[in-house]
Amino acid sequence: MSSEVIGREVKRRRTFAIISHPDAGKSTMTEALALHARMISEAGAVHGKGGRRSTVSDWMEMEKARGISVSSTALQFKYAATGDDPDLPHVINLVDTPGHSDFSEDTYRVLTAVDAAVMLIDAAKGLEPQTLKLFQVCRHRGIPVITVVNKWDRPGQTPLELIDEISERIGLIPTPLYVPVGIAGDYRGLLDRRTGEYIKFTRTAGGAKVAPESILDADTARDTEGAAWVAASEESELLGELGQDHDQEMFLAGQTSPMIFTSAMLNFGVRQLLEALVEFAPPPRGRVAIDDSTREVADPFSAVVFKVQAGMDSSHRDRLAYMRIVSGQFERGMVVSHAQTGKPFATKYAQAVFGRDRATVDTAYPGDVVGLVNAMALAPGDTLYLDPKVQYPPIPSFAPEHFSSLRVTTADKYKQFRKAIDQLDAEGVVQVLRNDLRGDASPVLAAVGPMQFEVVTARMKAEFNVDTVIEPLGYALARRTDEASAPELNRQRGVEVFTRTDGAILALFSDKWRLQYIEKEHKDLLLEPLVAAAD
Repeated sequence: MSSEVIGREVKRRRTFAIISHPDAGKSTMTEALALHARMISEAGAVHGKGGRRSTVSDWMEMEKARGISVSSTALQFKYAATGDDPDLPHVINLVDTPGHSDFSEDTYRVLTAVDAAVMLIDAAKGLEPQTLKLFQVCRHRGIPVITVVNKWDRPGQTPLELIDEISERIGLIPTPLYVPVGIAGDYRGLLDRRTGEYIKFTRTAGGAKVAPESILDADTARDTEGAAWVAASEESELLGELGQDHDQEMFLAGQTSPMIFTSAMLNFGVRQLLEALVEFAPPPRGRVAIDDSTREVADPFSAVVFKVQAGMDSSHRDRLAYMRIVSGQFERGMVVSHAQTGKPFATKYAQAVFGRDRATVDTAYPGDVVGLVNAMALAPGDTLYLDPKVQYPPIPSFAPEHFSSLRVTTADKYKQFRKAIDQLDAEGVVQVLRNDLRGDASPVLAAVGPMQFEVVTARMKAEFNVDTVIEPLGYALARRTDEASAPELNRQRGVEVFTRTDGAILALFSDKWRLQYIEKEHKDLLLEPLVAAAD
């Protein structure tokens, strides 16, 4: 495949994640985007708790029951933006992430695989703790952010209040592309700051269909909307005087953020978000390897595995590894090398995933997310490549803060229990810790948040028909240590040493005061902090 063809395909692609605090409307927005791209004919979320359906990107029974996303999913669709050749539309790779902070480790893995992020904010609540943490990850990784204020159809803050909050709390300068016409709770349309036109929305029943748009000139908008249009015009002029207009270089440098006001539930402002992603979000770029060399997009094939998931297909106990194509062209059936083991890996079963629905992928390019079926040898952070060899930096594990032992309730299920533990460990659902004292019958699970334990027990039952019991342990934090330090640490009260599946030796402490005491009394022991979830 020529570099010219790869370059053309790369320019068409946009790969991004949606980050937000729980209940900001992330999964609803995911489906609204797919609806506008005509991937689905009707949105999966409708008004009213009794009639609410789970979104198509939430496939796990626990997700449907709770109405939250606890696992990342990848959706690919084509979108013909304004000015696009209809025969060569843009290819959108959208990775939906868990919203709950207990699953921030899964979200972090997703952010290693995208080129941009949409920061979704509730119009009434503004910036919330989980959003702040995830934004810091984006800043650290150099991922440009588009800010979307959602739920503008409900009462909330004013645009200027939200702009000031973002500027003051995270130092990111919002540059609104549009100003909403009508206060929060009275969403009528958008003033396009670049054209001066009015985009007027019309509601559809339950927000299940794409909202019709009418384009009016400023004079007609003033006559139609009166004081609401005048207020929006004045806000737009003020933003211009403050210099808060979009600047592409500052956006890519992580200094500013294009801002859009939407209602995902009503499908208002969703097309404008898609257009902004196509126009402003960067296409795929080369990636730096562990030897500090850069693999450019036109170089031979390489990819990074960022997520492993099993249990998506109840009729087949398969395991799906999501890989982000970094360079070159992927062709189904090609035999590539697995950098971590040096062994060949066949790619016979490659699929695109839309919720639980799948379609075979024959060809893919940098930026695309492809699922490899029955990828038992792959784990998050692994590299696949065609010569010359390349290996990308591993994805760090977060410092766990919750610890529980897990045991099976009946001995005849022990074989399935062991298999399930190995599978969930490989997926990164939890960290699995072992030592000689506890043995394999009662491994210790380490998690960033307690809801991860609920996922483990739920999936044990649903996928392996294994009933388990979780027993919380009296540990509160972990430190990395070594074999030389382990014997002395095991002799200390309130301390227990384990080996993680990746070989790391971790010492668990009952509380920070016990850790401080041991650090003071035994300065020769190795006790290194792990990567914190907020880093």
